[in-house]
Amino acid sequence: MSHSLTKVWVHGIFSTKNVIPLIKADFEKELQNHIKEKLEGDLDCSVRIIYGTEDHIHLLFLLTPNYSMKQIFHDIKGESSHWINQMGFIVPKFAWQVGYGAFSVSESQAARVKKYIQNQKAHHKVETFKEEYSKFLEKHGLLYLNR
Repeated sequence: MSHSLTKVWVHGIFSTKNVIPLIKADFEKELQNHIKEKLEGDLDCSVRIIYGTEDHIHLLFLLTPNYSMKQIFHDIKGESSHWINQMGFIVPKFAWQVGYGAFSVSESQAARVKKYIQNQKAHHKVETFKEEYSKFLEKHGLLYLNR
């Protein structure tokens, strides 16, 4: 084979520090667009969707072979928190929680995951982020790591 080809969809999840509701409606879309621009422009990751709530974000993107998962999340979280603070969107200093969740998604499930991410606001009227994230960890056999 003369070329290396990859297509790895990643469902990424990360929250604000201490899961405090700091992502306000007046800059939420701008933040999502900023993260998308950085992922696609600087990190070579094609983004299908970015959406979330006041205390966390979900992303569905194609993992580039040029950067590690750790690098991508470190860079996007660090850069976006710095950007939020520079823009002065909120009075307290903004920070993301340490760590992230990254879950593989098959091509056949990418549309379903996109729809799930699009429905975050309605979903979280009945379930907290902690409940949602625990379900992800359990579904992927990682629940014991979050204790």
